[in-house]
Amino acid sequence: MEPVLKVQNLGMNFGGLRALDDLDLDVGRNEIVALIGPNGAGKTTFFNCITGIYPPTDGDVLIFTQGRDSAERINGLKPNKVTEKGLARTFQNIRLFLNMTVLENVMIGRHCRMHAGVLGAALRGGSTMREEKKVVEDSYAILEKIGLARFVNEFAKNLPYGAQRLLEIARAMATEPFLLLLDEPAAGMNPHETQELDELIKKIRDEEGISILLIEHDMKLVMSLSDRIFVVDYGKKIAQGTPEEIRNNPVVIKAYLGEEVDA
Repeated sequence: MEPVLKVQNLGMNFGGLRALDDLDLDVGRNEIVALIGPNGAGKTTFFNCITGIYPPTDGDVLIFTQGRDSAERINGLKPNKVTEKGLARTFQNIRLFLNMTVLENVMIGRHCRMHAGVLGAALRGGSTMREEKKVVEDSYAILEKIGLARFVNEFAKNLPYGAQRLLEIARAMATEPFLLLLDEPAAGMNPHETQELDELIKKIRDEEGISILLIEHDMKLVMSLSDRIFVVDYGKKIAQGTPEEIRNNPVVIKAYLGEEVDA
């Protein structure tokens, strides 16, 4: 399978703490991959290293964009530069602009693809006006795909919790990613909302051609969605495979239950 992301021997130190240790992971084009593990296993730290929040202590983060002859190493790039390269993420704790409308939140995501500079924005020329109009149109189209168009003029703070989660995904999609990283997207959702999220993530992959890497504790969702699963514990990868292989892996069961399991 053609890769879009390959992480090799990734390590992250915080002082004397080794939070990630020699971690390998890859995501293929149009693939849904899950990263799972107990609380404190290093999953969000892994996301933070990939997306530029933390510069990894060692290892490589490589992306494979269509049209390039070789991999591109993105270690140490700032988060905005990582986004421009085509990686977008959501956060475990919702990070919306609560006093802005739903549409405005998505429009913010589009800004990294705009061409008008400070001068163009100040002079309000014809090309700038056309580009701004297209940003509005594209942002509304994304809301329609996500199922939030009915909330277009609502302030983000007034949305139901599940809709706020979806709005974060909509804003991430507005950056035109080839890889979408979702950090516990089902956290706090009820079963109906989780089922809708399951369908939405598959739709994003199938209709938009966007690869997905997600962290999630809802094992029913993980098993339904994932093509492959990577399991980490104490910053180390302890298993990888298909949902069926992971479900029956005694090492994974031990990590989650904290007890010996006969192989």
